[in-house]
Amino acid sequence: MTNNYNQFFTIFFRPQSISFWKRFLGGHNALAERDHIVWYLQTHTEALEKTAITRNFELQQANESIAQKNIEVEESRGKLMSEYSRSLIEASLDPLITISTNGIIMDTNEAMVAITHVKRENLAGTNFDHYFTLPEDAKEICRQVFANGFVVDYPLTVKDGKLTDVLFNGSLFKDSSGKVLGAVLVARDISKQRKIEKELTEAKIFAELATSLAEDERRKAVAAALISVDAVKSKQQFLSNMSHEIRTPMNAIIGFTKVVLKTELTIKQKEYLTAIKFSGDALIVLINDILDLAKVDSGKMTFEQTPFKLASSLSAILHLFDTKIKEKNLGLIHEYDKKIPAVLLGDPARLHQIILNLISNSVKFTSKGVISVKIKMLEEDAEKVTVEFSVGDTGIGIATDKLERVFENFQQATVLTSRLYGGTGLGLAIVKHLVEAQGGSITVKSIIDEGSIFSFILNFKKTNAEVPVDIEIMELDREIKDIKVLVVEDMALNQLLMKTLLDDFGFGRDIVSNGKLAIEKMKNTIYDIVLMDLQMPEMNGFETTEYIRNTMQSTIPIIALTADVTTVDLEKCKAAGMNDYLAKPVDERLLYSKIVSLTKKPEIIIIEESEIKNLVDKKIVKYINLQHLNQRTKSNPVLMMEMIDLYLKQTPPLIRLMKKSFEEKDWLSLQSSVHKMIPSFAIMGLSSDYELMAQKVHEFAAIKLQDDGIHKLITELEFFLHQSCKEFEEEYTNMKNTVNGK
Repeated sequence: MTNNYNQFFTIFFRPQSISFWKRFLGGHNALAERDHIVWYLQTHTEALEKTAITRNFELQQANESIAQKNIEVEESRGKLMSEYSRSLIEASLDPLITISTNGIIMDTNEAMVAITHVKRENLAGTNFDHYFTLPEDAKEICRQVFANGFVVDYPLTVKDGKLTDVLFNGSLFKDSSGKVLGAVLVARDISKQRKIEKELTEAKIFAELATSLAEDERRKAVAAALISVDAVKSKQQFLSNMSHEIRTPMNAIIGFTKVVLKTELTIKQKEYLTAIKFSGDALIVLINDILDLAKVDSGKMTFEQTPFKLASSLSAILHLFDTKIKEKNLGLIHEYDKKIPAVLLGDPARLHQIILNLISNSVKFTSKGVISVKIKMLEEDAEKVTVEFSVGDTGIGIATDKLERVFENFQQATVLTSRLYGGTGLGLAIVKHLVEAQGGSITVKSIIDEGSIFSFILNFKKTNAEVPVDIEIMELDREIKDIKVLVVEDMALNQLLMKTLLDDFGFGRDIVSNGKLAIEKMKNTIYDIVLMDLQMPEMNGFETTEYIRNTMQSTIPIIALTADVTTVDLEKCKAAGMNDYLAKPVDERLLYSKIVSLTKKPEIIIIEESEIKNLVDKKIVKYINLQHLNQRTKSNPVLMMEMIDLYLKQTPPLIRLMKKSFEEKDWLSLQSSVHKMIPSFAIMGLSSDYELMAQKVHEFAAIKLQDDGIHKLITELEFFLHQSCKEFEEEYTNMKNTVNGK
């Protein structure tokens, strides 16, 4: 009940009097409260009516104020939305247009005004298609946007004096109920892109045209290059053939001249023959110069990178000029910088050629005074050294205005020089090519009647490699007579010359005219070495060598004899399986030296088994030498033990197979077993004498030779191999104990 009264007071009386009435009525019962209320209502009806009227007026005023405020807010919101919409429209840098459903422009932005040059108020209410070069296409945009709800990248051109190309994108806008009110269209200016596309198209056309022209030029260049290549090939082939054709008779002329000069002659005869030899040597020099120049022109001049001793090379070159320098009573100054490393990496043959040409010129053009050869190190780093070579003289000199010409082909300082001293003028041209092709440079200083100094600079790589021992030029030893030579040569004059030289050496020899005949000879006869011409009918030298190496499995030394120095070099001969080569005309001392060096025979002393046993028991004979294995394994005992173990596993079965094959005359099996054991001699550092024994057995097996010689070799070889195995077993045990710490 009390709660109901509380609600009543709250509704009909002012809030500030409610507490009063609650206090007034507090403590009374419900009946008393009701009587008081009735009394109060009766006495205060008029006041309540006035209060209600007042409150109604105040409420009406408040409602009117609120309504006015709402109107102001809506107006402000509308204004803000309008400004916001306008700012959004103007924020677009691209032209923007709103159109009604019938294609009438409703609104636009300043970008559209700028592109059409028509004011906004004049644009509004006009047809959209009025402002484009193709009105029908503009109408199509309106149709598409209202049909599909959008339009994407639709191209139009604005009629603005510049005919601006644009792409239109657009979509619909609707009211809150979803009714379509119109469409918003935004144009993107693509005039710059179109200009670029046009320029690119034009550039592409020009590029294609240029490419076409370039391709035509390329075809012409290729055709010209092919013609040039063919011309060079023809030139090379001509020079190669010319070299062979000239060198072949020259080989005989010079060779026989040397042979005759060794016989008893009158003073006049010796004088004439010496003149012939001198002319022949001069002609060979000329041929070499022409062919070297041809190699440079064709790009076939190659440079090796081999270790060599520069000091030794220079000494050997200077030694060649001793006689000539003494004949002209000239002095020789030789200065060598000892700071230059002992071994360098380069092409010693080409270096010799350069220095020989320069010294030869100095000696030729100097009649008194000195020849100086100086070698100086300019720079050095961890990988290379730079060396300056200079060859000077006190000769006729060269005029200042002629200095550059001396390096040109077929040029000499003056016409008089050629008449007085001879020569073709090719030497210095070749020298310049050889120096510059190796990355070097060459200069000359000269004063007329005082002399000249030619200097060149080359870089050489440093190396720790060992220099292979050069074949020494040996004097004829009449005691060496047990060498048998097979000469394979098709030219009758050269056959006769080789016969004469080999007979003079005291060597046995057989001569055949082609490779096929050589192979037949080797099947029935044992030879120590083959002298192989390269250009022959039926079967040339390369084909013959490959057959000997691959089919016959023979390791016999083969020396190539060639007059064609443009296409054949040592590497090509080695690739075919040849051991060395000699250029025609053959130098007899060099021929002798190479034959002897390649056929040095071991002195095989056949010892009776009882004597061998005594020597072995007394530890006098030692069949192995661990020094080679130490070097190969860098004193690594584990690796050394592994190599010895492999040798011990491989060798005994091969010994048994070798012995059995010989007893059963199974030549192919004998050849195979010996072939497999030969590499182990070099690998394990065993005696080269026994390696040569094995090679002889291999060759005997190839021709199925049955005589006591092969039996003795096999017996000796068998004993040696057994003894080597025993000694290796002992060494293996000692190493194993050392490694295990016993």
